[in-house]
Amino acid sequence: MAETIRISYPNQRSVEVALGTSVLEASRMAEIPHASACGGRALCSTCRVRIIGQAAPVPPATGIESRLLGRLALPPNVRLACQLKPTGDVAVVPLLSADAGFEFSRQRPSYLQGEERDVAVLFADLRGFTRITQTKLPYDVVFLLNQYFQTMDEAIVEAGGQVSQFYGDGIMALFGVASDLATACRQSVAAARAMFHRLDRLNEYYAAELDAPLRIGIGIDGGPAIVGEMGKGRSAALAAIGDVVNSASRLQDLTKAYECDAVISQTVGVAAALPVIAAGDGSLMLREVELRGRDGKLGILCLKRAALDVVAAPASG
Repeated sequence: MAETIRISYPNQRSVEVALGTSVLEASRMAEIPHASACGGRALCSTCRVRIIGQAAPVPPATGIESRLLGRLALPPNVRLACQLKPTGDVAVVPLLSADAGFEFSRQRPSYLQGEERDVAVLFADLRGFTRITQTKLPYDVVFLLNQYFQTMDEAIVEAGGQVSQFYGDGIMALFGVASDLATACRQSVAAARAMFHRLDRLNEYYAAELDAPLRIGIGIDGGPAIVGEMGKGRSAALAAIGDVVNSASRLQDLTKAYECDAVISQTVGVAAALPVIAAGDGSLMLREVELRGRDGKLGILCLKRAALDVVAAPASG
């Protein structure tokens, strides 16, 4: 048996590799663009190829590959490039567009390729910013907003999170994409505390230019979500999809109704080991609410800044 084999691709491209090398590994070695959304873990079918020629029978699909091919009802000559390790020369045609490019086919962290994880999601929104835009020049508004975004981003990153999205005058951030839920919840609360303190400094700096200090409301929830890099090219960004995202956004809206600075779910409070006993001055209130689009009631903590300063634990992990 030969120690090397040759894998041929369309457009007369081919690569010689050691026996035991998968087709996807061969594509990467030769820098041949080859789609692979899951990074070669047989968790998707984007790397699939059609075998159009072979010098020897290829090993049959087994285990997870066999189950995935059967689920998709694919013909026998279609295989996952990440699992197919030919024992002789073979010619293949990738079946999905490779315009994602060679970089997309490289191994990347699993949370970028898409997976379900327990995360904490934080939404922050500027209060009354529309009023500010009506009294300032457009350039000055953009400059101030960019300063705000940079300041908040620094607080989030230092606490262990990642900004997923800037939208209008709002921010969405994720915590726990590479850790666990308890760590994510501690980090998200610590980030909220840091965001308020950094906003204080920003207000001090712009005191002479603002009719009133900038104010924010923050909502945080934790739980399972599908996390991954979504979008294409320069617009690609880490994003999350799931009920926890919707509920975190709605909790941020509740800061207006309850006239508080932050609303966090009891899930986050418990995971972050925060006290859930109502404070005598009303700065920390435990309630149950019904959120649109969510079944059942959700326990929440309504926090004033004073309570947040006391309960926010340092980020860890």
